[in-house]
Amino acid sequence: MALAKAGEAQEKAASAEQKHFDAAAELAVAKAMASEDKALIAHQALRIAKLERQVYGARKERSAQLQDQMELELEEHEASATEDEIAAEIAVARTTTVAGFVRKRPEARTTFPDHLPRERVVLDPPTACECCGGGRLRKLGEDVTRTLELVPRQWKVIETVREKFTCRDCEKISQAPAPFHAIPRGWAGPSLLAMILYEKFGAHQPLNRLCERYALEGVPIALSTMADAVGAGCFALSPLLTALERRVFSAERLHGDDTTVPVLATGKTDIARCWVYVANDKPFGGKDPPAAMFYYSRDRSSVHPQAHLAPWSGVFQADAFTGYDKLYAPDRKPSPILQAACWAHARRPFFIFADLEEAARRKASGKKPVVVSPVALEVVRRIDALFDIEREINGQSPEARRAVRQERSKPIVEALHAYLEEKRFAFSRTHDLYKAINYLLKRWAAFTLFLDDGRVCLSNNAAERALRGIALGRKSWLFCGSDRGGQRAAAMYSLIVTAKMNDVDPHAWLTDVLARIATHPAHRIDELLPWNWKALREEAMAAEAA
Repeated sequence: MALAKAGEAQEKAASAEQKHFDAAAELAVAKAMASEDKALIAHQALRIAKLERQVYGARKERSAQLQDQMELELEEHEASATEDEIAAEIAVARTTTVAGFVRKRPEARTTFPDHLPRERVVLDPPTACECCGGGRLRKLGEDVTRTLELVPRQWKVIETVREKFTCRDCEKISQAPAPFHAIPRGWAGPSLLAMILYEKFGAHQPLNRLCERYALEGVPIALSTMADAVGAGCFALSPLLTALERRVFSAERLHGDDTTVPVLATGKTDIARCWVYVANDKPFGGKDPPAAMFYYSRDRSSVHPQAHLAPWSGVFQADAFTGYDKLYAPDRKPSPILQAACWAHARRPFFIFADLEEAARRKASGKKPVVVSPVALEVVRRIDALFDIEREINGQSPEARRAVRQERSKPIVEALHAYLEEKRFAFSRTHDLYKAINYLLKRWAAFTLFLDDGRVCLSNNAAERALRGIALGRKSWLFCGSDRGGQRAAAMYSLIVTAKMNDVDPHAWLTDVLARIATHPAHRIDELLPWNWKALREEAMAAEAA
């Protein structure tokens, strides 16, 4: 009786699990079909715009700009459709009741020009029949997979040949298994795919510019084809992003900041945000490697940093953005986050009134001179003295840093506090220097946390350095094409910026990772993170040299 009930329970559990897989597969297929429709609409809209321009000509310069926007929108929709298609294929593989989804791609020009050299790689053929084990094999034919690969400044097509053999005894056909490709249908090799990803997210070059450049080199690649590669590459790297996120939020101290990211909207651009959280223990001699995690959001609501940092607690170094305030609440779960303020932020408004060189330049050019304030000069001098001490103890242990700060920095800080209290009311409440002084005094506990905790840095420059590429890139790509595009960009920024922080060439690293990630054991995914990849590579090179 008990065995019968246990069997029934197992059948119900298996049936429920199968229903869950079926529902997930149906949802993934529906999402992939919707993404395909969006990509097709964007493709046809761009086609119509180009045809209208050919027939009627450009009536004004803005028409060319609108076409650039439409190309960027197409790029984002194509990449999203490819991501959803792969997710649907994985979901359908878990069930036998849901029909698969095959995406219909628009016609594109060939990506394998005849003038490119061919490199023929023939895989070792089978030596025995896979069915009966017999050795009497004869060649039946071959399958050739053509992959467009890039050697620096030299293009070539690699033809991977899989010869077919049939058994004379049982007529069973034997053939080497197909090689893995980082993207479906394998038209781009790992080095080319890595270059496209790095050019777009590391060098901030839109795909339409890459298409133009490759065409000039004699290798025309359609924009939609390249966007497919971006979507597939981002999907393939998603397990690595999860491992990176785990590393960042295992740190005891984080730097945080955000910057604006224009995103394409109907007839305009909205101002979205890109958030970054940086784990960097080098200033206090930590052994953990530096890493950065980026997130995208449509607005600057406080719910976003609260969601990003929900399971984390420790020391958080950031600016005075009010959206962080709830993180510092005493009743926060799992525990309150300690606020560490940035002295570089506090110094900037004082420096404006203490910049003697700028005042001299403006006076020499006949512009209205900046009034140099003795108070601002004195505050800048004292803050600079704190930074001078920090340079001497950079990289030392937290205990050593705290001891030096207690001995040398604390007297400077206490004297600065008294000086600010004395000079605050020498200015009107609307004066910029009054606001700058008030900014410091209202957050004095956060500014002085570094005196008692050797892990805390004096500035939040680590986060600002991580965001520098986005600030420069905005001048190149101008805006994101969609929210999905912003999320993809944040994911790739995380990987590329982390590689740079660990002195790893992002292109070389991505090339190797994309060539290996599908066959790499999931429980050893951390080996592919930039710092581990670099260490293993150096060990291998040392072993070869020996």
